[in-house]
Amino acid sequence: MLIHVGEERNGKIDRRLAAALSTIAGALNAVGFLMARSFTANMTGNVSAFAEEVARGSWRTSLSFLLLLALFILGAALAGAFVTFGEQRGIRSIYAATIAVEGIVVLSFGLFLTSSGGTSHTFLVGTLSLVMGLQNAVTSLISRSRVRTTHVSGMATDIGIGLSSVILPGRSRDTAVPKLMLHVLTLSAFALGGIGGALLYDFIDTWFFIVAGLFLIVIALPGILGSGFITNR
Repeated sequence: MLIHVGEERNGKIDRRLAAALSTIAGALNAVGFLMARSFTANMTGNVSAFAEEVARGSWRTSLSFLLLLALFILGAALAGAFVTFGEQRGIRSIYAATIAVEGIVVLSFGLFLTSSGGTSHTFLVGTLSLVMGLQNAVTSLISRSRVRTTHVSGMATDIGIGLSSVILPGRSRDTAVPKLMLHVLTLSAFALGGIGGALLYDFIDTWFFIVAGLFLIVIALPGILGSGFITNR
């Protein structure tokens, strides 16, 4: 699911990708909120909060929301740079390798939290915003924007459009139904991941990030090992 790109992919591969990575994105987002009362995947909300704090004259708070947006964009930019570097050199496993990097970052963050006993909320949500941006960019690039694991408002919009295509006469159901299934699955996986992440965090505390990091690495390994690191030039 992290090897085939664009038109090489089919609906089944996209659904597997959406289910796996949307689940972990939802879990990370929920745990970030539980720990710091901030949603690290919700850039719409962060921009709105930034505007509200600016209007109130709370410059320091407004800059914290702006920082989250900047780190999300930085994560997406890093993913884009990694993918471009890999594709120019024929590294088919570059998408899987980038997800593995995300896993290593989350795992390292978890090890830091468990050994230090905690960290600042700014560092926590900043790190999570960075990896959310990276993950969303990878899934968007590999699927040619069919899968976006953290863009909940976009998913909800696509579900509404898909429903209209399925229900109303004169619309193409053959293409609309698979897209609708993908968007419903992505949104559902994000929600279920949030529930599961919150429950798991209650049991294992910051060890959650170690589990999440290992989960991401396990997802990435088949794409790294199965493709051969460099397959064509």
